[in-house]
Amino acid sequence: RDRLRSRGLGDVYKRQVCQYYYPEPVRITDICEELVEMGHEVTVLTGVPNYPMGTIYEGYRGKAHREEKINGVNIIRCFTIGRRTGIFWRILNYFSYPLSSGMKVKKLDKDFDVVFVNQLSPVMMAHAAIKYKKRYHKKMVLYCLDLWPESMEVGGIKKGTILYKIFHLVSQKIYLQVDKLMVTSRMFDEYFYNEFGIPKNEIAYLPQYAENFFENVEGKLKQEEGYHLMFAGNIGVAQSVNTIIEAAYILKEHKDIFFHIVGDGIALENCQKLVEKYKINSVKFYGRKPVNEMPEFYDMADAMLVTMIDNPTISKTLPGKVQTYMAAAKPIIGAINGETQYVIESAKCGYCGKAESPKELAENILKFVISDKKDEYAKNAREYYQKNFTKEKFMNKLASELCKQGMKNM
Repeated sequence: RDRLRSRGLGDVYKRQVCQYYYPEPVRITDICEELVEMGHEVTVLTGVPNYPMGTIYEGYRGKAHREEKINGVNIIRCFTIGRRTGIFWRILNYFSYPLSSGMKVKKLDKDFDVVFVNQLSPVMMAHAAIKYKKRYHKKMVLYCLDLWPESMEVGGIKKGTILYKIFHLVSQKIYLQVDKLMVTSRMFDEYFYNEFGIPKNEIAYLPQYAENFFENVEGKLKQEEGYHLMFAGNIGVAQSVNTIIEAAYILKEHKDIFFHIVGDGIALENCQKLVEKYKINSVKFYGRKPVNEMPEFYDMADAMLVTMIDNPTISKTLPGKVQTYMAAAKPIIGAINGETQYVIESAKCGYCGKAESPKELAENILKFVISDKKDEYAKNAREYYQKNFTKEKFMNKLASELCKQGMKNM
């Protein structure tokens, strides 16, 4: 706690709410463990792990590991139905955690200073946080990574439908009860102001960070000569990895251009089938790899790829992989609109075309191949990361806000 006091931050006991946590591949695990390192006491109320594939992880079925302590973080797991595939199972998943976590609130310690919600989808995961806030008169900080209800459009629920309107009311009720709203994208400010009337001065910009584990990489994964392009991360519908496969097909005759896909998700099988259909030899799938192995994969890439579907909501977001790509000092080639396009262009670290346009992606890949600015793009990416996306900057701003809100309860 001496480090906290030296920064004027005091002692804070934080309760964190998020439907996803370790062993699921989400950054909030690292955030909570870092807060413990900084001197905070952290208890996480989370679900049974099943993301991204949608099935409950081995070792967590039944009532196994419902309470555990990992790297100093106290973890309480609530009953959750696996996401699986399809809207029916997704809705069951979305409601099972809010209901079960809401029931846990009565049994929790009342002495937590502040409640922090790491809000991905669904927004209803904040239900338990609101119940705790009201029950014990605590402050609540919500970190918004997915916009609701607009994120529902990505899942096939259109604006104007009764279901969408219901979730708009639910989202409004949740967001208006937040004491401090923190967002990952500059474009979120406008959305919250227009949709829910939340003043921009009550919203704080907190872009995601990237773990800096790219020092002294030895480059063990040797590749044949040529140009190696890599996508790393979740392979879901929203990520539009099929756009990369379509671009690879367009570039099929360029025998010196190779594509590496690292990760898994519900759209992986469809992407693999697309490669088989087109008989492409330049695409290789690796599956999901542990974080500690990823630097070697990044090292073998000449440039990294980021793609998303053409959707107004998605365009407002900045995928966390962009920060990681920059931390690795890699040029970025994107087929994505909005905030990410703005960041790539501002950083001058690569090329970006329209979302879901394999033609533009293929053209930008060829531009990169013949470019004499590859080293400059790499340097610019790293410099932009150091200026905007370091873990230290993120943690200091987050910890400061949590302490500020927590002290209002005293």
